[in-house]
Amino acid sequence: MRTFMVLSLAVTLASGVAAQQRDSVRQRPDSAEAERLRAQVEQRFTDRVQQDLNLTADQSTKLRASQEKFSSQRRTLMQQQRGLRQALDDQMQPGVAANADSVNKLLNGLQSGRAQMLKIEQDQDNEMAKYLTPVQRARYQQIRERFMQRVGEMRMQRRGGMGGMNGRRYRPDGTMGGRRRSI
Repeated sequence: MRTFMVLSLAVTLASGVAAQQRDSVRQRPDSAEAERLRAQVEQRFTDRVQQDLNLTADQSTKLRASQEKFSSQRRTLMQQQRGLRQALDDQMQPGVAANADSVNKLLNGLQSGRAQMLKIEQDQDNEMAKYLTPVQRARYQQIRERFMQRVGEMRMQRRGGMGGMNGRRYRPDGTMGGRRRSI
């Protein structure tokens, strides 16, 4: 469990640095460090999965290739989704009339992105079915899901509970509040 926590912290730090770089207009000089951290975390995750699933050398090699292939697709899609969400946030500013056509296109893009993410998950599972047993695939999904939940929790803690919602928080009545803006 301790290894999992350390690994989760490393992923959080690596992804946080990488996210800052992607979100900024100009790249920061530590992009090589962020990439190194991401590679290190991915390697540790792969090692942990190999151990927990008792993979053969052949299975491990194939899983590593699948992870690289589909992680790259996920990162690209997540970057696109962040851009769409930011554009939607810009359209939905309090006190500013939103362009309905733009909002509709952005919503459609977000929905399409969710469908693409599901397709990536299905494609990865189909590929893994060629070299992992059903029990190994199910265990892999459990490990990955728990890992991602923990990373999300740590990100929220690091951001002070905001969860990357650009200062918005859910109110007790379930509606979303925004930052107060001075005019």
